[in-house]
Order: sequence, then structure tokens, then C-alpha cells
Amino acid sequence: SQGSDLFDNGVYPLKTSVGEFRVPAIFAERERMDALANVLDEFVESGVGKDAFLHRLNVAARLPAKEMAEAKTQLARLFEQLKELHAQGLNGVWARIIKNAFAPLFIEPCDYIVGNPPWVNWENLPDEYRNSLIPLYEDFYGLFPHRGLAARHGSAKIDISSLMTYVAIDRYLKPGGKLGFVLPQNLFKTSAGQGFRRFLLPQGKPFGPLVVEDMVELQPFEGATNRTAVAVFFKGKPVRYPVSYQYWKKRGTGRGSAIGFDTPYEEVTIEKITFRTWHAEPVDRKDLTSSWITARRSALQALHNVLGQSAYIAHAGSFTGGANGIYWVEIVGERPGGLCIVANVTEGAKNKVERTQAAVEKEILYPLLRGRDIGRWSAEPSIWIVCPQDPNDPKHGMPTEALAKQCPKANAYLKRFEKALSSRPAYEKYLKRSGEPFYALYDIKKYTFSPWKVVWREQAATFTAAVVGPQEKRPVVPDHKLMIVAVDSRTEAHYLCAALNSAPSCLAVAAYAIQIQMDTHILENVGVPQFSKNNKTHIRLAELSENAHKAAAKGDTGEVSKIEEEIDRAAARLWGLKDEDLAEIKRSLEEA
Repeated sequence: SQGSDLFDNGVYPLKTSVGEFRVPAIFAERERMDALANVLDEFVESGVGKDAFLHRLNVAARLPAKEMAEAKTQLARLFEQLKELHAQGLNGVWARIIKNAFAPLFIEPCDYIVGNPPWVNWENLPDEYRNSLIPLYEDFYGLFPHRGLAARHGSAKIDISSLMTYVAIDRYLKPGGKLGFVLPQNLFKTSAGQGFRRFLLPQGKPFGPLVVEDMVELQPFEGATNRTAVAVFFKGKPVRYPVSYQYWKKRGTGRGSAIGFDTPYEEVTIEKITFRTWHAEPVDRKDLTSSWITARRSALQALHNVLGQSAYIAHAGSFTGGANGIYWVEIVGERPGGLCIVANVTEGAKNKVERTQAAVEKEILYPLLRGRDIGRWSAEPSIWIVCPQDPNDPKHGMPTEALAKQCPKANAYLKRFEKALSSRPAYEKYLKRSGEPFYALYDIKKYTFSPWKVVWREQAATFTAAVVGPQEKRPVVPDHKLMIVAVDSRTEAHYLCAALNSAPSCLAVAAYAIQIQMDTHILENVGVPQFSKNNKTHIRLAELSENAHKAAAKGDTGEVSKIEEEIDRAAARLWGLKDEDLAEIKRSLEEA
């Protein structure tokens, strides 16, 4: 309607690649818009003047004299814009574009809507367009998990398809109607979709998903790795949990499992794919907008014993700011007096630097743990990191004078790369303004140097944890692609690792997390109790984890499997699960 936020003082500002077309709001009616588009096409092409155009439009659109007089200036300007474009050879479709921009205003509410809205991340939208959408996202539909400044800085990693879904249901779907859209799965599975999962339109009008089809494993769009879901929504009733969640998978993994555009439908449905009938509900029953967990229906109930806030806090590992090729080194020799000969590791570095060798002090070197160094029950550093942080306050780089005095060789090595280190975008944005030296690192705190840690990869096909302790009497420093939990002792580390690697924990993670985002939130949702040396189950889990690490180091997969069976039973006792609960959890893991 003309009173909506689409109009600016009675004019609709239509932004295009060639500028802004300002269309009077009086044309927000089907017959009038048809007349405007047709007359524009005819008179721009014929080259007549604006007076003739206005006269013909007045007749064709049958506008009241007052409305025509008020719109005359804007209409003349619009006509001259299109004439100029025509003179430049850029005409042809602009009148149609104007008509199409108004088309949604003329659509009557429908019983059914089916579509595939555009998938564009909020932070990737053009600034001007993004700013114009903020009122709709934030105030009208409440789609942001953050508000105000955080939203405006693009911290809400929400897709524009969420807004498209809300608008389509709100404006174009009848009460009692159904909408089926192809959507990003992360709208249901990540914190960015929290606002979307309100399932509430303005004036408190509810809608909700009837079924969600998870097609992530199928990868239905050739050449794309989007995490695809298809959801059907019903307008007029609140969402009822658990929601039916169909989990689709390919039957095989080899070349024969590929599905091409020319693959017959019968072959796809009978031979190529299968599905599991799962269900979904919020990970936090007290917060219905929280991320969904998905599993067999009977396993969902059992999982709520496992879900909850953990007694432990996870952190991201160290971050070089894109300078891995400078800080990451191999030790190729040693000299008397605590000096090491190092060669910087340039293979795979994001920003290329010259490979060189240098002598540096051993005290500034720490074993570095990377994603490739992690396996289930295994964490073995393979290279080292030059870590020039203040030992008394590790979040800061060592003062310049202290580094030059205590570690002159390392200081000289870093000086070689001062220009590259000083120009790191994150350094200029965050560290330089706070007075940090050019060689300072990010995400280094006291927990980074804890002797004992539990670690896992942020990105992995399945959740995999391991224990890492000191190497050569030096604490291990994990890379930022690893999540770390610092603990007080070896025994506590193994207890936590066993709990996290158990079947109940692994299903809890798989049920709500996606493979590319297994970050620090894991321990905000998997409720591992605080370790107690007086708890027999805790001690038994620690013993089993140590045994699993030893068996994994020997490559004895059979022994590892036996130990994991015991770990699962001990973990069931930890979370108060019955035998049938554990069995259902394992069935869901097998289907995942």
C-alpha cells in the first residue's frame, strides 16, 4: 500500500545499476502501472517530447487531475531519464523493470507458495542495500540475533533468504496456507538463525514449519556445496515440537553414487538415495529460538540429559593474523647456549614470504598443534611456533626492549619481516591502536600455556577430541583452527576427553552443530560435569581415555573400539542414561 515503508514522500525510489528511478506512489495499482509501463515504452522509443508523454499517460491511466498535477514533475523526470538511457543505447527493458518492481504489490494472498529465494549472506550485501533493509530485519520482523551496532556491522551471519521467507509468508500467503522454500540449513542449525526461529510475524501472528528436508549430504546443486534444506511452513498456528525432519543421504560414496541432471527419477529414488525419519526440537527447551537438535525421536528425549551448560569453557587457539609463514617454523638444528636453527614453514601459507633459516632462542619456541595433527585419541605436534608474547601477561606481546635484551636472535628474525607483520589487517585494526608491538599475536592468554589441554578441530566430518600435554617440557600451543580447554591435571584432561568422545556427547554435537562450525559453543551445549577425583565414574573415564590414547598410538583400532564401548557405558552413567537410551543414541549415530 502507499502507506508502507516502500515509499518516500509519495515516491517509490527504485535503485538500479544505472541510477535511481523515482516512481510516484499513485501508480501502485495494477492498471495504472500497466499504463505507465506501456506509455513509457511507446513514447521513449518514438522520441516524442515530455508534454505529449504526460498527456498520453493522463488519458491511459485515467488519473484524477489533482493526482496528475502532484505527480507531473516526477513523471517528467522519469521520462527524461529513460530517454537519456535510450539515447545512450541503454534502453530496452527499464519500463519492464519498473513494472516488475511493483508486481508484488498486486499479488493477492495465495493458498500455496513454492520457491527458491536468493541465498546471500547479510555481510556480503552491498552497504547501501544492507542499510535499507535494517528496519525490516531488525524492527519489523525481528530477524537479528543481535541488535543495533552489532547488526549494522554485519556480525549477524544471517542469510537474506530468511527475510524473503518472512515477507512471502506475511504478504503473500493466506492464513491456513502453506509455503515451501529451498533454504540454507543453517537457518535451523546455527545461532545466526535465532531470530528466524521465532516464527512470529508482526502483530504476533504465528507460523511454523511442518516438515524440514535436510539435503546437505545429497548436495543437490551441481557444482555447489551449499547446505541445502527444503522447509514447508503453515501460516496461522505456532510451531509444534518436535518437527518432522527428513534426513536424506546417498546410498553409496563411490563414482556410481553420483546423481546427474539426466539420471532417471526412478533410479535416483530407488538406487541412489535414502532418508531417515528424524525429528527436530530446540537444543534448549527454555529457549525455543535456540539451535535445533535433530535425531531419532526417542533419542531426542535421552539427549536432553546430556545437553546443557558445561562446567568447562572452550577457547580458540593462537592466531597469527595471516602470517603463518613467519611464525610457524621447523627446528633444523641446535647450537650451544639454548639456540635453535629454524626454517620458516611457507608451504600452504596464505601470504607468501621468503623461506629462510635463522637462529632463535629456544625459550621463545613452543610446539605447535595444527588440525592435521589431531585424530581421535591422538594429538602430536609436528612443527613449532615463534611466540614472542609476554610470559607474565601472555595476551600482550613482549615489550620491545625486553625482547631485544632477552631474545636478541628472535628479535632479529622478526625484524626481517617487520613490514609484513606491521601490515597485517587484523594487527592494524586491533593491536596497533592499543600499542602492541608489530610482532604481537592474537588469542594468546594464560590458558594457551596450560600444560594439559583437551583439543578438537573446528572443522571436521565428525567431532573428534584428544588430550595434549607438554612436549619437551614445553606447553603445546594450538592453532586457531583448534578449540582448546585448559584443565588442571592430566587426569582431568582425560576425563573430559572421554566424556566428549563418548556416543552421547558425539550425538549431541552432531544433532545441532554443523561440520564447519564446531567451535567454542560445544561446551555451552554439552553439559560435562566438573571433574571430581572422588567420583568413581570420573576416574574410570579418565583411565579409559588414557588407554584409548595408548591404543591409538599403536594403531590398534580393535582395542580402541573395545575401549570406546566401555567409555559409552561409563558416559551413560555420567548423564543418568538407561541402556535403552544409549542404544537409541547409537542408532542415531549409525544413521547420521
